[in-house]
Amino acid sequence: MTQKAAEPARPARGAVAGLRLMLGAYSTELTLFLGCFVVLACFSGPRFLRQSAAPHFVYASKAWLDGRLDVDPADLPNLEDWACVRESAGQKVRCEGAVRPTDRWYVSFPSFPALLMLPFVALHGWQFNDTSFGVLLGAAAIALFYALCRKLTALGDSPRSLSEDVVLALTLGFGTLFFSCAIRGEVWFLAEVLGVLLTVLYLQAALHARHPAPAGVLYSMATLTRTPLLFTGVFFVLEAVCPGPDRRSQLREVLRAPGPALRRLGVFAAGAAPLALLAGWYNFVRFGSPADFGHRFLYNNRVNADIDAHGLFSLAYLPRNLEAAFLKLPEVHLQPFRLSYDPHGLSLFVTMPFLLLLLVPRERPRLHWPLWLTVAATALPGLLYQNTGYMQFGFRFSLDWTPYLVLLLAIGGWSFRAAGVQLLLGLGFLVNFWGAVAFRGYTELVRRLGPP
Repeated sequence: MTQKAAEPARPARGAVAGLRLMLGAYSTELTLFLGCFVVLACFSGPRFLRQSAAPHFVYASKAWLDGRLDVDPADLPNLEDWACVRESAGQKVRCEGAVRPTDRWYVSFPSFPALLMLPFVALHGWQFNDTSFGVLLGAAAIALFYALCRKLTALGDSPRSLSEDVVLALTLGFGTLFFSCAIRGEVWFLAEVLGVLLTVLYLQAALHARHPAPAGVLYSMATLTRTPLLFTGVFFVLEAVCPGPDRRSQLREVLRAPGPALRRLGVFAAGAAPLALLAGWYNFVRFGSPADFGHRFLYNNRVNADIDAHGLFSLAYLPRNLEAAFLKLPEVHLQPFRLSYDPHGLSLFVTMPFLLLLLVPRERPRLHWPLWLTVAATALPGLLYQNTGYMQFGFRFSLDWTPYLVLLLAIGGWSFRAAGVQLLLGLGFLVNFWGAVAFRGYTELVRRLGPP
């Protein structure tokens, strides 16, 4: 009897042992996740406990759950960055002047974040807290980036130790604009944070083109979160066709026998296709074109005049975007002494000083050029875009390619023990700490409470 009574406990003991083994194997990732979650939540401050001022994805999810593609105008929390579509002579046009009852209101931002929120909005409705959700995504992205760095080491693509990979993960999380974006919620910043998380997962699947189907799925998720991530597909193409280091001979081999490379590319495309087709249909129904995600329909927006004159992308926008990304510096005020920043942008050499190390790498291993080409392909559309990202602390569109920059730091050969490297990394942490505080951080709480 004693033996029979004890038998059911064996699977339980086995499950507990398996859980302990898993926790031990991923202890660093879990520690990073929990620690970063606490830090980001603290810097998010009182807003962590409430929905953000721009919960567009929550409203899109709720509309789907209610069986409609548009948002009831009576439910809109504000009119900031909503697309308003009017039927005129059989054409879909932007709403002008007074709003009509027949006008349709949509979220113009790519919709995967709303899709991800569906189960949570089903539970919490309109009041789902997108701010704490963004903090959760941010902490997960940092931990997953550490796992990506460890994978690079295991594959022989990075020489970094475990502790150095922790530094790299923390650099992504707190030494870049990711810090000030992850604590806010709000449609613009939540998309950036989720885009980083999906980019990290995509890179894990795309390395050496080992997992083309998952890479394709994650690539489509990332693209349907941040449209510029469409151009990160160049990384998988290079890994599938000519991963290096001898790319010329690999290209010649592919030209002689293209079958294996084409199969990898085909499986990748098949993984990306379902969400891409769904998004194309969704855009066509709302805006009349599969490729139109709706920004030309933004209601009463400050950029409408530019869009009408030059379109969404134009060389006319390049000078101001280059200024926002590289030339704008902090403003120093002497009476009284304080620092401020231009909400249109702040030089990336200020927000990410480690960029200086990337310009003069000590080593150029296999992934050096694929990473740089991906950065260039992804950055160029943003520099030609009609918007600098205003309002922001720094040029936030750079987050689309920041994970690739941090990976370039990982493989660039600079020793993290060098005083100059430590100085640049430390400055990055300090500047972005300032950004997290100054850009609607604890400053808002202090202003509300007033002087003691």
